[in-house]
Amino acid sequence: MIIVLKPHTSKEDVAVVERGVVDLGYEPHTIWGEVLTVVAAVGDETTHASLQALLSLPMVDKVMPVQRPYRLISRETHPESTVVEVGDCRIGGDVFHVIAGPCSVESREQTVNTALGVKAQGATLLRGGAFKPRTSPYDFRGLGQEGLDILVEARRETGLPIVTEVLKETDVDRVAAAADVLQIGARNALNYALLEVVAATGMPILLKRGLAATVEEWLLAAEYIVKSGNPNVMLCERGIRTYETATRNTLDVSAVAIAKQESRLPVIVDPSHAAGRCDLLIPLSKAAIAAGADGLMIEVHEHPEAALSDGAQQVTPEVFGSILREIEPFVRTAGKRLAVSPGGGGAA
Repeated sequence: MIIVLKPHTSKEDVAVVERGVVDLGYEPHTIWGEVLTVVAAVGDETTHASLQALLSLPMVDKVMPVQRPYRLISRETHPESTVVEVGDCRIGGDVFHVIAGPCSVESREQTVNTALGVKAQGATLLRGGAFKPRTSPYDFRGLGQEGLDILVEARRETGLPIVTEVLKETDVDRVAAAADVLQIGARNALNYALLEVVAATGMPILLKRGLAATVEEWLLAAEYIVKSGNPNVMLCERGIRTYETATRNTLDVSAVAIAKQESRLPVIVDPSHAAGRCDLLIPLSKAAIAAGADGLMIEVHEHPEAALSDGAQQVTPEVFGSILREIEPFVRTAGKRLAVSPGGGGAA
């Protein structure tokens, strides 16, 4: 870190700062200037106490980090991109994956039919919520264990790996027993205790960005998982809450580009939750691809008009297929190819 002192700081005060740097476990290197003096603190910022404490000294103006706070996922220290393996799917390479399925698991027929439909159209992973965090306690909150059992059956019918959300620490084991990817939703994105518990499973984690989380907070949440010994993390940009009311959330396309530039992790974009309306899925998907996304997650329901949650943002399997055909040239232009569903379906 760099400690910038206030103008015309005396040598005696500089010595106080240097002693503080040493006490915190770093080696001070002082650069004297005519007006400003700077103390460079050499040491591993991840294993020593924070030098931010030195801001309490009256002669200190700023304490500025040199290293990224998310060292384990940073391209600065790990320039090679991470590829996360989910079954036969390799996410983060030159193949573009699309996760699709219903917002909520509502019944066996609805889920299996939708799973068969999205597979036929080219999806490579199946999403579906067995446990649903809802703003209102009166809304449909999922089928719980029955929903997990239905997802397992849908995987058996289609061969598609399952992506489903885990809401609390006590549910991790049973969700992990059914799923192939554990999703951390926007409401739990900064629930660090939950992040450490899901990390311990060693399973692939899809980490959504919080409703109002900064990019740095999002990346640091991923760092929690990787620091706990699980490198299998995929980031998911799903829109953030802003003052705009034309869409449910605001898709932060710049965050996709920054996450790809700053971190080595794959980035998935969820245009369904960002828009909250199905008519914007194609342009938002194209924008995500252009920004560097490694895949999309799109909500699909066999009868969106009858969905128990988020019907306005879901599309039928047939419309989903038309979306894939529309975005395929953009995927190719981005230097990737659209993945093929296991056992057929999708573009080569």
